[in-house]
Amino acid sequence: MKALILAGGRGTRLRPLTHTSAKQLFPVANKPVLFYGIEAIRDAGITEIGVVIGDTGAEVRAALGDGTRFGVRITYLPQDAPLGLAHCVLIARDFLGDDDFVMYLGDNFLVGGIGELVGSFRAGDYTAQILLTPVDDPRSYGVAVLGRSGEIVGLEEKPEAPTSDLAIVGVYMFSPAIHEAVRAIAPSARGELEITDAIQWLLDAGHRVHSHLVTGYWKDTGQVQDMLECNRIVLESTTPRIDGTVDDRTEITGPVVIEAGAVVEDCVLRGPLIIGADSKIVRSYIGPFTSIGDSCTLEDAEIEYSIMFGCSTIRGVSRIEASLIGKDVEVTQAPRTPNTHQLVIGDQCTVRLRP
Repeated sequence: MKALILAGGRGTRLRPLTHTSAKQLFPVANKPVLFYGIEAIRDAGITEIGVVIGDTGAEVRAALGDGTRFGVRITYLPQDAPLGLAHCVLIARDFLGDDDFVMYLGDNFLVGGIGELVGSFRAGDYTAQILLTPVDDPRSYGVAVLGRSGEIVGLEEKPEAPTSDLAIVGVYMFSPAIHEAVRAIAPSARGELEITDAIQWLLDAGHRVHSHLVTGYWKDTGQVQDMLECNRIVLESTTPRIDGTVDDRTEITGPVVIEAGAVVEDCVLRGPLIIGADSKIVRSYIGPFTSIGDSCTLEDAEIEYSIMFGCSTIRGVSRIEASLIGKDVEVTQAPRTPNTHQLVIGDQCTVRLRP
């Protein structure tokens, strides 16, 4: 069995961060989201992985290499434009051959791995298997409609008026029959080859398509709040570890990870949280569910329930929460007089200021 990871999306809902970085490499508990997916695939016993890449392909290649660090073999499959999930299957035909495969969206986060799901697919002799979970707003997802016996009776891609609240999770399992389906369908009104249309084609052709209801935690990390929630979930299972330097004036409560080379002086740390390697935290408060990346600086600052990417600085600012702070960012206190905000803000940003 092989795996196909999709890491070529543009991440429009996370702009402006995705103007310069691949969304699949955004950190959750200081580890890129994409790494969790690769590890889940490897732990399910799959070591041949094709990675579909787009405009951020160079960054993804640099992060993953040939897969040796994960114990897998990676083949890169460039996609010229984001033409749909089924198009990814189409361009991966030579790599996939006649093997069954898992298709995994690189920005999805699924707690508990996929080993059991792969096992049930193999044992069930299905043509395809999809994972479903109830969501509050199905309009942003592919949606499945089930019959009285739990059978799939219909699929829709991002419907304006959903007839079901069951979203299709971004982890699919396919037999080689899917290749005929992706060749048979036409582009949707969005101009994309939709994987929901390909699966519907399989259903119409009489193939066995199995649905599995996900009871654990799943997130599509396509929005800021989703990233923060994933970060919270991972940090909740943190095992405390202090490899850096902490002075005796610092107060620590709850599970805290401080990586090697980090220095913490005269601070209050309320875990669960993680502080990356070579960061310096001075006279600051870091609250629960916060990830501070490598080589960051916090001085006289307060932050909680946030993700701070690497090589960024916060000085003299109180209080930051529920925020996503990118790489090489500087957040500082404005002069006290006049009482104004001085901002340099790029396109498609969100800024909330107290009056």
